[in-house]
Amino acid sequence: MVVHVAVRRHTDNHNTTMDHIELSLAQSLDHCIKCNICTSACPVSAVTDKFPGPKYVGPQAQRFRAPGQPVPDDSVDYCSGCRVCNQVCPTGVRIAELNARARADIVAERGIPLRNRMIARAGLVGRLSSGPHAPLLNFGLGFKPARWLVDKVMKIHQDAPLPKSSTYTFRSWFKGHSKTAADRPRTKQVVYYHGCSTNYYEPHVGKAAIAVLERNGFEVIIPKQGCCGLPLLSNGDFRTAESYHRYNVQQLLPYVRQGIPVVGTSTSCTLTLKEEAPELLGLHDDDVKLVAAGTYDIFEFLRDLADRDELDTNFRPMERHLPYHPPCQLRAHRIGRPALDLLALIPGLQITESHAACCGIAGTYGLKTEKYQIAMDVGADLFQFVRDSKSDLALCDSETCRWQITHGSGVDSRHPIEILAEAYA
Repeated sequence: MVVHVAVRRHTDNHNTTMDHIELSLAQSLDHCIKCNICTSACPVSAVTDKFPGPKYVGPQAQRFRAPGQPVPDDSVDYCSGCRVCNQVCPTGVRIAELNARARADIVAERGIPLRNRMIARAGLVGRLSSGPHAPLLNFGLGFKPARWLVDKVMKIHQDAPLPKSSTYTFRSWFKGHSKTAADRPRTKQVVYYHGCSTNYYEPHVGKAAIAVLERNGFEVIIPKQGCCGLPLLSNGDFRTAESYHRYNVQQLLPYVRQGIPVVGTSTSCTLTLKEEAPELLGLHDDDVKLVAAGTYDIFEFLRDLADRDELDTNFRPMERHLPYHPPCQLRAHRIGRPALDLLALIPGLQITESHAACCGIAGTYGLKTEKYQIAMDVGADLFQFVRDSKSDLALCDSETCRWQITHGSGVDSRHPIEILAEAYA
């Protein structure tokens, strides 16, 4: 039986491509066979009764959502958006997208809380946090009474893993670096999308990426760019997320049209540019498609070079054994494990892959007071895996996952690109 599904428009002025979403989601929903595979694989419903499972708040509840009717379920807000349900669904139902749009309906109906509005603006928070005052801010974030107060007032959990701000931005470093790099002309070009975390919290990740790309003969271009908008999408603020995505498309489009690839070290950002924002927002114009097709996660890009025998593989030996966790957003790319493929080329380096479903943090999800313990329970298996490795270092492609791994396991976490840069000496 075919069931018609109507998806509410979020505002009266929303673009007409919402009709495409209605049809596409309806077709996806009709493929649900009620098998419960998604629920049995869901890391959130396994640790809390507050989330009954992807099937129940996704395709099953979707049949009761209609224009002009109140949102029938608040439990959908406990979906972390990890996409495990999408990965295991045997019939291809877009469960995570159904849940994300249902959350956006709640926001459209009731508004977005101040806390969610604030933590969803990663670029703004980063700009206010980085700079000469960063050490003072970092001290405050480590001061228990201050964190207790933030917990009580803003409902950001006092123990949640907040990143340490940098005293300088990656972009400011690159300005000085690009002047010296200009002395070494290169024939190939690549655009680097650094994202908010690299710019404001982890400039060392961007430095490693630049080192690797330049080692392989690329002139690295860093255009104007903003937040990818994923935190906004995760918190249901679709309208603002669309403006963010449109801005990034405008900045990246001139380079993509010239055939210059866009690479990113944040697998969450690259997934948002490639798929998540276009799909959730219903943006299917040629410009958006062109940027999506021209965007690569950095190890995906480097693996393509290796496949064409264009990658510099003159790595120095590294006698280390490191645990690696492929984050949910990387798995959603459906590109395998490119970081593992590249790190396997380094002599002496041994990598053990985690098979944990999720670290639990899910971007801003685990920062929230009411969801912090859920996130910690979800990540428990991963934390134990990292501790059992007896390593002093863990690897992960996602910044929020790295912060969560370090918080939950007590082991320092790094981006795999840093290891590759180290292997180049």
